[in-house]
Amino acid sequence: MITFLSAGVALGLYAGFSPGPLLALVVSQTIKHGPKEGAKVAFAPITTDFPILLVSTLLLIRLSDYKAILGVVSILGALFLVYLAYASIKTRGVEINMDQEVPYSFIKGAIVNALSPNPYVFWITIGAPTIIKGLAESYIAPALFVGSFLGSLVGSKVLVAVIVGKSKHFLTGRAYLYITRALGIVLLAYAFVLFKDGLRLLK
Repeated sequence: MITFLSAGVALGLYAGFSPGPLLALVVSQTIKHGPKEGAKVAFAPITTDFPILLVSTLLLIRLSDYKAILGVVSILGALFLVYLAYASIKTRGVEINMDQEVPYSFIKGAIVNALSPNPYVFWITIGAPTIIKGLAESYIAPALFVGSFLGSLVGSKVLVAVIVGKSKHFLTGRAYLYITRALGIVLLAYAFVLFKDGLRLLK
């Protein structure tokens, strides 16, 4: 159980702090309208990720008899994590486009997240295989994984909104760079686990 909880927290923190269109929108809304509007954007993944994770999980469950396919998916997920880890370790900060339109924070956040490829790639190659692996133990394990992932994702973006509301230089400072690089190292460790699971399924 602890494994699924810790994996959800680590992946959620990475998704919350990593540079991307949703984080840029959180910061943009915060700078223009205050932390409350930035926090509204942070909650958008709760509505957009559930349909993606549900469809991805059901699809892979239907393919669960074909272990080779699940093995390939797990290995692809591991490679995706290595790519994310590299980007996280090499990050230099977040560039913010202040020309974005900013009314309707939550709706705009949902649209940005739904149109980004990252949630789809994550749930198909990483999230859904982890959920299926958890189902082999109990229904609590995948619930812990999904709950801790979304909680950490939303919570970290809300934290960014609060910090940026007080200091606009946070995303270019050393503290942010240290956080993202540390999370990159954690992602590499989880990539190794996924890669090992993928090789086991291919045997």
